[in-house]
Amino acid sequence: MVEQLDEDARARALDDLDEWDYDVSRDAITRSLVFDDFVTAFGFMTQVALLAEKADHHPEWFNVWNRVDILLTTHDAGGLSQRDIDLAEKIDALYVPFEKD
Repeated sequence: MVEQLDEDARARALDDLDEWDYDVSRDAITRSLVFDDFVTAFGFMTQVALLAEKADHHPEWFNVWNRVDILLTTHDAGGLSQRDIDLAEKIDALYVPFEKD
């Protein structure tokens, strides 16, 4: 079973995820990503979906035109787990080519 991160582990993990916000009420991390258009945003979501399926860990997300809002938490663990951190790092790596200065 996946374990919920304790306070110290969560703080260390979040130090490396500068672009993610911690949602204390849901013990989750969130990030909004912006793309040039809907097709690019949806294509990015498809790439993330393939990673998420391989990891058997799926984000909660929302898409409006060129924006994708992502929330990661592990319901089975009762909050944030290493699985969320790992997926966030993969999402960040996928997003690098789309980032704007």
